[in-house]
Amino acid sequence: MSIKRSKITAVVGAQWGDEGKGKITDFFASNSDYVVRFHGGNNAGHTVIVNGNTFKLHLIPSGIIYGEPISIIGNGVVVDPKVLLDEIDYIKNKGIKPKLMVSDRAHVIMPYHIALDSALSGHQGTLAAGSTNRGIAPVYADKMFRNGIRMIDLLEPQVFQEKLEKGYSFSKGLMEKSLGVDFPITVDEIFSQYIEYGIKLEEYIFDTALELYNAHLNGQSILFEGAQGISLDVDHGIYPYTTSSNTAAGHISTGTGVSFRDIDRIIGVVKAYLSRVGESPLPSEIHGDEAKTLRDKGQEYGTTTGRPRRVGWLDLVQVRQAVRVNGLTEIALTKLDILSDFESLPVCIGYDVDGTLIKEMPASLTQYRKAKPVYHTLLGWETLPENIWDKGYDMLPEALKDYINFIEHEVDCPVKIISVGPQRHETIIR
Repeated sequence: MSIKRSKITAVVGAQWGDEGKGKITDFFASNSDYVVRFHGGNNAGHTVIVNGNTFKLHLIPSGIIYGEPISIIGNGVVVDPKVLLDEIDYIKNKGIKPKLMVSDRAHVIMPYHIALDSALSGHQGTLAAGSTNRGIAPVYADKMFRNGIRMIDLLEPQVFQEKLEKGYSFSKGLMEKSLGVDFPITVDEIFSQYIEYGIKLEEYIFDTALELYNAHLNGQSILFEGAQGISLDVDHGIYPYTTSSNTAAGHISTGTGVSFRDIDRIIGVVKAYLSRVGESPLPSEIHGDEAKTLRDKGQEYGTTTGRPRRVGWLDLVQVRQAVRVNGLTEIALTKLDILSDFESLPVCIGYDVDGTLIKEMPASLTQYRKAKPVYHTLLGWETLPENIWDKGYDMLPEALKDYINFIEHEVDCPVKIISVGPQRHETIIR
């Protein structure tokens, strides 16, 4: 057999999510044979602008909008079937025939997961991460409890009934006996509804790990699309203020079945400043009029929730960790146009914790709560010239190039993709 072996690229978030991964993924997606999600669920979101048309996606990979690449939802993703069906309809209404495959091993979000998510957030109090209440944490917990239901089960009524009764009784008991929350939906109501979902989704359910393995052997190009960012990774992030999945590039292997040794290029997306949806300490956060200016210029409102994002100056402690943990080969720096017209730009290079300088992300929540940003201040730049993306890197303002060079030096990773606007073509490649 002739083996061609494709080049594989991964795009991951290097901050708190919302870095502009949708645009960077979009930049590569039109030339990819497969675009793949490998973790998370509809708690994430990508906004992509193509030829002036805006697409907001929460579960399906953004490659779907081109019609040609096959979009894959991998086994590491958790799927709300109703949300998936609504998103398929959304794509169809945009005039696109969805070329979509969903892993038969992906776990399914059930109504009791969504109810439990809300109940747990109340129970966790000040340690709550600011959940989107989409059922993400409980479905991942059920996966580890081995109470989970997978996409393949929706196609097998007898197995589904058997698993549903166990998962239902466990979650209902937890809510009502431990958290004092009533859950009135019956098991029969859920069974009927989800069997119907299975019938509608059957044409999309496949062994996607095998599909990707064969695609790689045949030399087809594969693009992995991360959701959220490194500080939300359940192992490496600011625990417990994280999501419930691994956002780091290393999870591609377990979340899709594709060997990590086959991935050639890992692009970390870094927004030129910082934003965050959700709770946790945030050392370089800014407030007041300055924050409002930055938030409004950058349209910093959540794709999934619509919530105003907290904003702050670029935190290189965070980016250093992203470079190291993800094994980044390069950085894509986004939203540089939003920083135009600031007279000066502070950049956080470390944390002051009780008089000690820390330059790597601490595991200690005590230290992180005490962390005060240590800034290096750089000169700002004026509004970028029109069509600067056509003129190339050398024509960027010197102050902007100094900003890029400073980041590269501090985190020891090259910035090769420079985004100076929301649309695909507003990009400079070094």
